[in-house]
Amino acid sequence: MTPPLDNLRVLDFSRILAGPFATMQLADLGASVTKVERPGRGDDTRTWGPPYDERGQATYFQAVNRNKNALVLDLSDPGDRAEARRLAVSADVLVENFRPGLMAEFGLDHDQLQPENPGLIYCSITGFGRGPGAALPGYDLLIQALGGLMSITGEPGGEPQKAGVALVDVLAGLFATTGILAALHHRRTTGEGQRVDIDLLSCLLAALVNQASAYTSGGVVPARMGNQHPSIAPYELLPCADGDLVLAVGNDRQFAALCEVLGAPHLATDPRFATNTGRVRHRTVLRAELERLLATRPATGWTTALTKARVPAGVVNDIAGAFDLATSLGLDPIVHVPREDGGEVALCRNPIKLSATPPTYRSAPPELPAGKDG
Repeated sequence: MTPPLDNLRVLDFSRILAGPFATMQLADLGASVTKVERPGRGDDTRTWGPPYDERGQATYFQAVNRNKNALVLDLSDPGDRAEARRLAVSADVLVENFRPGLMAEFGLDHDQLQPENPGLIYCSITGFGRGPGAALPGYDLLIQALGGLMSITGEPGGEPQKAGVALVDVLAGLFATTGILAALHHRRTTGEGQRVDIDLLSCLLAALVNQASAYTSGGVVPARMGNQHPSIAPYELLPCADGDLVLAVGNDRQFAALCEVLGAPHLATDPRFATNTGRVRHRTVLRAELERLLATRPATGWTTALTKARVPAGVVNDIAGAFDLATSLGLDPIVHVPREDGGEVALCRNPIKLSATPPTYRSAPPELPAGKDG
């Protein structure tokens, strides 16, 4: 099968996470991605560890760099800059996440490349855009703090919390991928390339979805609520006789089924709890009732009974448990990608499933070449 992005040439100047995540999505779908790295050190994440694999390679780097070829260029060297420009003039897509203005100093910004390559899709990923915030460093933790995510994550009265993964970078990588694919579709019909600008702060604000609209449309400033949901109840973590149970009750039918399984069908007709609006307004009283009932059995027992009644419920898995669950459900979450030395590296499968042109796993994340010619 011919991959959907077969023959697409991507020149990847990005490093760390957001840009490499985007270019890996393109690579998984068949694009030829050349990753340009610094001499000696390469991408910062090559040294971000532990953990490392059995060969001493940083698993962070491996997460977002499969299906790519590595090329070492020193952009402060005139000869290497000329090579970079030669590659950029013949590329379909260029992705970079340097500080705004640096690519212009190298003669590799959109405005300088566009006359020679009018079909180029040029994607820039920044922390705060190319305007007044251009000089601000765009690290995920900083964006989570400044962008409001930490203010709604954690226990009420506790300290603000970050997400357990660099979520903003991942979101920015997905938005960048969407923008690049949209620009490629435009080019297909017009022949024109364009600039794609992605900034992490805007990506986070867009990803706040209902919490953002609570402010923009309702004038409400959301606050930390622990594991509770601002607009749905019960939608939280609840203690049982042994362990905790996650309940994600999204409608009245599910709530009635929950009450039936718990042996308290009267709660479903109680005027305080009969509708979601009522359950949200009386969430403290409802939680106390649920905790009392759930204390009679372990979380795993409740999970079995509630799942049978089609009530969304479960326990909190660790990462190993999450992969085991996906495996048991036939989702095949792990792929084994071949290395140049004949071995292989186990990585997470791309979640995009295409019936005719699925993602492919052609090569493991590349070793850092000794010189610019690899």
